[in-house]
Amino acid sequence: MRLFLFPVSWLLLCCCWMAQAEIFTSIGQMTDLLYTEKELVHSLREYIKAEESKLAEIKSWARKLDDLTRVSTADPEGYLAHPVNAYKLMKRLHSEWSQLESLVLQNPSDGFISNVTMHRQYFPDAEDEKGAAKALMRLQDTYRLDSEDFSKGRLPGMHSKAVLTVDDCFDMGKTAYNEGDYYHAVLWVQQALKQFDAGEEAVVSKASILDYLSYSVYQMGDLPRAIELTRRLVAIDSSHQRAGGNLRYYEKLLLKKQNDEQEEEQADQSSSEEPIQLGTYVRPKDHLPEREIYEALCRGEGAKLTEGRRSRLFCRYHDGSRNPRLLLKPIKEEDEWDSPHIVRYLEALSDYEIEKIKEMAKPRLARATVRDPKTGVLTTANYRVSKSAWLEEEDGPVISRVNQRIQDITGLTVDTAELLQVANYGVGGQYEPHFDFSRKDEPDAFKRLGTGNRVATFLNYMSDVEAGGSTVFPDLGAIIQPRKGTAVFWYNLFESGEGDYRTRHAACPVLVGSKWVSNKWIHERGQEFLRPCGLTKVD
Repeated sequence: MRLFLFPVSWLLLCCCWMAQAEIFTSIGQMTDLLYTEKELVHSLREYIKAEESKLAEIKSWARKLDDLTRVSTADPEGYLAHPVNAYKLMKRLHSEWSQLESLVLQNPSDGFISNVTMHRQYFPDAEDEKGAAKALMRLQDTYRLDSEDFSKGRLPGMHSKAVLTVDDCFDMGKTAYNEGDYYHAVLWVQQALKQFDAGEEAVVSKASILDYLSYSVYQMGDLPRAIELTRRLVAIDSSHQRAGGNLRYYEKLLLKKQNDEQEEEQADQSSSEEPIQLGTYVRPKDHLPEREIYEALCRGEGAKLTEGRRSRLFCRYHDGSRNPRLLLKPIKEEDEWDSPHIVRYLEALSDYEIEKIKEMAKPRLARATVRDPKTGVLTTANYRVSKSAWLEEEDGPVISRVNQRIQDITGLTVDTAELLQVANYGVGGQYEPHFDFSRKDEPDAFKRLGTGNRVATFLNYMSDVEAGGSTVFPDLGAIIQPRKGTAVFWYNLFESGEGDYRTRHAACPVLVGSKWVSNKWIHERGQEFLRPCGLTKVD
């Protein structure tokens, strides 16, 4: 027998059967090998089919991403100005590209993997995706946006093709669920269920959606609805490991509650089939006592700019008490509020200056910090969500010019002021109500600087904002809209050096657009003869 004439597959099989050399003499056994070979060919075809299926899936990814990047890179800032696009970019780069990577890794492609690996260091991580999801929830709360409006790209004053799928909504809900935030978990998982029931395709199963939703609803204290949702879960997956036990537990709790309230007649009361929406449940209270007032002002509601107060607001030309640099070209000054006096300066920054400041700041942008009131050390905080950079005069003549202008306008020295801080608020970016000055229970807040308390704030608006992003003063009921090139100024301290608690303010979440600001915090030291001390506490 000349083995070299046999098929390669048979040679491979022979290697497996060398311990039984007599096999080749048995037709019957060789017939078995033919069937074995047939199975191998079938397996080969299944492998080819799997490769073709994988390639088709990769092609589908490529077409989708090609269309997406063509749109997104045509106007990057405009695309990212929509919060849903920003969230989906975070989700796409963190989660979906990882799925594509895993798909390709089934039969590794060195070029693709090395490219992804090289860029992975720049990809968002799990915290970034979670932060983007929380930003959408923050916008939802502040501007009272329904989950369906968000999922369909419907935002106040605009309609977009940026939509959230069933899986997007479910992942939003899971993010909240994993944080113990069952209020938002209910809103988003309910939206996932609504879109699933409408026939939208999804990777997540209906059983998983009902599992998360029923437990979240239970955590919100709605036992009848939790029971109804769990019954639906049992109906489609009777072997679910938790559903049966949960259902019995919920029914027992509801019966006990009804017995305790002597309302047995309601035992068979069924839950409403109406979808859960904003207002179905009360949002839990959090750390911020003026949350409702703050958010209402962000929506443009509750402003206390009465006609009487408006009549006391004026506009004028301001020459900085005959400052030589302002005599020939005084700056336009508008009153925004009468007491405390908040003013806006027009044409405080030119477009050229704005672009130069942004150009210098962009490479240095990092998560914005606040000064720890106990230690005086800069640290990040959940109530301030933005990226910031600090610029000094050595960074360029524009910074020197801006600092000099602030000094000329305010009549205060900036020699003891903090560096110019540049901040960019993206999707959901905000700074919750806070004081710029340190209170009596925070004596060490600025001790390291050695320049005293923050006597005043000068805030430059370096962009217009399509929606959201106002500066609001909850105690005053004041709303100040960002206007590119303008600046607002107010004193944080009375002339006596006592803090003016009315100046507690906030930067509202950016709903649509990108908000750029720069600010100068001016300190007490060096102002002794420029702003003499008052004789009474509130002078």
